[in-house]
Amino acid sequence: MRIAIMGAMEEEVLYLREYFQDRIRKETNGKKEYFLVKYDENIELVITNSGIGKVFSTIVATTLINHFECDMLLFTGVAGGLKKGLKIGDIIIAESLCQHDLDITAFGHKPGYVPGLEIFTKCTKELKILATEVANKNEIKVSKGIIATGDQFIANKEKKDFVIDTFNAEAIEMEGASVAATCNFYSTPFLIIRTISDTADEEANVNFKEFLEKSAKISSDFIIKIIEEKAKKQRILKNL
Repeated sequence: MRIAIMGAMEEEVLYLREYFQDRIRKETNGKKEYFLVKYDENIELVITNSGIGKVFSTIVATTLINHFECDMLLFTGVAGGLKKGLKIGDIIIAESLCQHDLDITAFGHKPGYVPGLEIFTKCTKELKILATEVANKNEIKVSKGIIATGDQFIANKEKKDFVIDTFNAEAIEMEGASVAATCNFYSTPFLIIRTISDTADEEANVNFKEFLEKSAKISSDFIIKIIEEKAKKQRILKNL
């Protein structure tokens, strides 16, 4: 089994690369570097960052699925918190994702809808269950909900309120929904994990810079625990 682990920024996957550094070999595809890790006899990892935004994340997700033939994709990184009570450092597991900046309402459609794509793309049920099991086993507090994606860094109350009111989203970022749409298109199981780095308000740019590294590490640690649990289950299945 080959599992893709993907983030947007270098900072969001750096800890993972350092964690597996003694087992990494590097490949280049296009203008992007991919780091392959032999995890155990059953699992190989492909770790990379896409770059910021929906275009880059779609390109890299497609490459991971088609060129590297990954069987599933785990996305790790940070997000702005929308839900009241979400704090910096909190983990959110995406139930589903939407594109808050996709707008053809002039033709009578709802915000976030485009023909050929549902407004909300659900993460793979089995992977959400696995992540929940890992959280419970390790006594890690997680939230679950809708994550909204757009090619905008939100640091504005009016826009924040629009996304909350329109999509009932709990967090906001710039890549998840495009990765979800790509995985859905190719029928590849996927899961999006985000850790809150800011609260998408007027202080977001300050908080983001301050807490990016810390929040990214929290998300990476959780991803590592998910991989460990997945590896255990694979060994059990192989021995049946």
